Amino acid sequence: MGLAVSRISLHDWRCFDDRTMDLSPGLNVLCGPNATGKTNTVEALQLITAGMSFRHPKTSDLIREGAECGGVRARLEGDGRVVDVACAAAAGRRRTFERNGKPCRPADLSATLMSVLFCPDDLSLVKGSARGRREELDAFGAQANEGYRKVARAYGRAVEQRNRLLKEPYVDSAMLDAWDAEVALGGATLLRARMALFERLRVRVREVYGYVADEPLDCTYECTLGDEAKGHTRDELRDLFLERLFARREEELRRGMTLIGPHRDDVVFTLAGRDARAFGSQGQQRSVVLAWKMAEVAIAGEVVGEEPLLLLDDVMSELDARRRAAITEFVGTRIQTVVTTANLQYFPREMLDGAEVINFG
Repeated sequence: MGLAVSRISLHDWRCFDDRTMDLSPGLNVLCGPNATGKTNTVEALQLITAGMSFRHPKTSDLIREGAECGGVRARLEGDGRVVDVACAAAAGRRRTFERNGKPCRPADLSATLMSVLFCPDDLSLVKGSARGRREELDAFGAQANEGYRKVARAYGRAVEQRNRLLKEPYVDSAMLDAWDAEVALGGATLLRARMALFERLRVRVREVYGYVADEPLDCTYECTLGDEAKGHTRDELRDLFLERLFARREEELRRGMTLIGPHRDDVVFTLAGRDARAFGSQGQQRSVVLAWKMAEVAIAGEVVGEEPLLLLDDVMSELDARRRAAITEFVGTRIQTVVTTANLQYFPREMLDGAEVINFG
C-alpha cells in the first residue's frame, strides 16, 4: 500500500489551537457542521503532501488569530518506513517545510507522498476557463515529477519576460529573437511532457466515465501550434514553435502578448461528439470531473509506484446518489482517503463500520 498518514497535529493553525488526529490507512470521515475545521484539516494534509494549498493562502492566513506562528506535523507510515513531515508558518515570513527534521522544498513532500484533491470548486473544471484545465494538468504533473515542475515554471517565466518586451514602445528585434528561442525551447519541452501526461489520463478518464455514467466520453488536447504538433520530437516542436512565433510577430507586437504556446492550450471534453461545456448537463459535467479525479488517482499510483492520498472536501453533498456510490465503491479500502461531510448518511453503513470517523464541532 505504501506510505499513509497515520497522525496529523495542528498547533495554532487556522481555527485550531492544538489538535491531534489519528488516521486509518483506509477511509477517514471528518464529520461535523460547517466552519468547524474540516476543510482546514484537508488543506493541512494537502500542504504536507503536495506542498501547496488549493486555497492559495498568504502565510498569515494559516496562523490562528492572536498567535504569532503556527504549524502542522504529520507522521507517514507504511512498508516498514516512518517519515515525519511538517509545515510551519510565522508572521512576516514565508512558510517552511521539513522532512525527518531537516528543511526541505515543497516539491520534496510530493515525492514522499502524493495527494489528489477533489473539492466543490473542481466541479467547474469542464465549464470553467481553459486556464483552470491547464492548471489542473500542470499541478498534477508537477506533483508526479520534479522535472515537470521546473519546466513549467521556467516556461511561465520566459513567457512573462517576452510579454514585457512585447509591451515596450520600441522592441529590439534581436532581443525578441532571443526570447523567441527561449520560449520556443521551453514551450516545446513542456508541451511534450504535458501531452504525454494527458494521453495517459485520457485513457483512464474514458474508462472511468463509462463506468460512472454508462455512456462514451472523449477528451482531446487542443494545441495552439495545431494538430501537427502531436508526435514530434522536442527539437521539431521547437522549430515549429519558432515558425509560428515569427508568423504572428506583428499581431503579438500589436497586442503586447504571446498568443501561442502551452499557456494558451486547452482540454476539450466531448459527449457523443458534442462539447460538454455547451451541451453537457450539470450531472454529465460532474461525472466528467469525477472521472478525471479518479484517473489522477490511478495514474499517480502508476507514476510514483505508490497510491496517493485522496482528499475529498465537501463533494458528497454536491453529487447525486449514483455518483456518491461511484466514489465510495472506487475508494473502498484500496487507498487512504480523507473525506469531509456534514451527513454520514451519504455513506453505506458497512463502509462506515470499517472507517475512522472523526467528529468536529
